[in-house]
Amino acid sequence: MEDVMRMAASQARVAHAVHGIVSAVDPDNHAVKVRIQPDDVETGWIPDAGLTQVGDLRISCPCTPDTHVLLMPVEGDGETFVIVAVLYDVVASPPVSPVSGRVAQPGELLVRTGCDVAAREERDGGHGGWLHLSREGLAFGAGEARCSIGSSRIAWHVGNVTMTLDSAGLAVSGGDVRTDRNALGEHVHPYANGVTERAIG
Repeated sequence: MEDVMRMAASQARVAHAVHGIVSAVDPDNHAVKVRIQPDDVETGWIPDAGLTQVGDLRISCPCTPDTHVLLMPVEGDGETFVIVAVLYDVVASPPVSPVSGRVAQPGELLVRTGCDVAAREERDGGHGGWLHLSREGLAFGAGEARCSIGSSRIAWHVGNVTMTLDSAGLAVSGGDVRTDRNALGEHVHPYANGVTERAIG
């Protein structure tokens, strides 16, 4: 029995995967410090998680403080960890789509910036850049500007102005259409009920 207990105690001391919370970030060197849970012991500077590196394609998304991560010891060394995954949970939740008002569903891709201040920005009526790829199509935007592309329709929205292109043609609502010389909202004919060959300003 004592041998079994000693073996269990020895196994507990072997370095293994642990959860952590990012406590400091150095984006220039792609490094972070992490508080290992549940002991709340802070690591030194360790490499941040790399999102993608394939050939000459690289995608960078540095962690922010309070990001939840999974740490793995290098060769079982409990003093040397690397981040192997970034985690979402009830505390560190995934982003919400400005289009659907929900988190990304299976089979979808959602990229959104500024999630740590999303609640304040939504109260102010705006948000940072985002992209939502779903079965219905592609939508992206920033602030009050957005574009949505479906199977048979493209729509642009800026404030109260909407421009839609579909099989029926191009439609604009909520605002004027202007060129460097003319504006449809101010367009007049020289005679009442007259017909002209081309628009005049």
